[in-house]
Amino acid sequence: MRRIFGAYVMVDWSASAKPKTGKDSVWIGVAKRDVRFRLSFESFNPPTRAAAEAQLRTVLADLRRRGDRALIGFDFALGYPEGTAAKLKLADPAWASMWKFLADNVRDKADNTNNRFAVANKMNRLMTDEARPFWGAPGADVQTWLKSTKPVHGEDLPPLFRRTELAVQKLAGKTAAKSVWQIFGNGTVGSQAIVGIPAARRLLDELGPKGAVWPFTTGWRTPSAEELQPLEALLVEIYPRLYAEGGQPGEVVDQAQVREACEYFARLDEAGRLGALFVPPKAHDEAAVAAVEQEEGWILGAEV
Repeated sequence: MRRIFGAYVMVDWSASAKPKTGKDSVWIGVAKRDVRFRLSFESFNPPTRAAAEAQLRTVLADLRRRGDRALIGFDFALGYPEGTAAKLKLADPAWASMWKFLADNVRDKADNTNNRFAVANKMNRLMTDEARPFWGAPGADVQTWLKSTKPVHGEDLPPLFRRTELAVQKLAGKTAAKSVWQIFGNGTVGSQAIVGIPAARRLLDELGPKGAVWPFTTGWRTPSAEELQPLEALLVEIYPRLYAEGGQPGEVVDQAQVREACEYFARLDEAGRLGALFVPPKAHDEAAVAAVEQEEGWILGAEV
């Protein structure tokens, strides 16, 4: 069976407010095949998100010259729980309006200085006029509508977790995914989504008709050969711990995660089994499929 992709680009994002390398910083892993079709891997550790975006452009330019379609995975939520856009009074489609809202409001400077806490504060004000649903901030960033401690979430709000995060939590032996509403503290990913989605949107805009994002622009299914033909890149959400194998001696954890994710998807693609990850688990009804496609998104490989 023919492979879907020629290269695999996995991105471990960071919301750091300062330039940083090594552990808990941005890592980009790239796996591609040589002239003998052997998979080779290289990683990049840019110190800032701006440098990471520039590196991604360089990587894609190289893959374009090679004629390789890329699977690009980001390790932050590409969507929010069902009802978030409506609570913010944004237009449909919900995912696109959320992407635009964040792109319009996030200020992320070249030195990594960013206003993610102010953006969360604003969203809380618009959604509830209280310090919820977003929570978590260091003392200096606590604001009127954003506190450091976890609030009572409330039934008037979108769910704590997206369907895909609940699916990850059901996978035996895997660390549970965190809620997007928590934006500060160990293991949280809420801040990465706030600063990461605008970067993903810029990349998608630059790709134009040669780019797509699953499952938002493709539907929750495997894109057909005709749909894939014009694409240079397909953007997806990943959860590296789903594909982790433990790393190698001396390897930074984040570096190991992007390498192992690249190798995982490459192996499945080589075996003709990658396409099966793009379709919904049978347990999901039409309403769930619609919510995933229009607002929540899905982690590639998060099957129940």
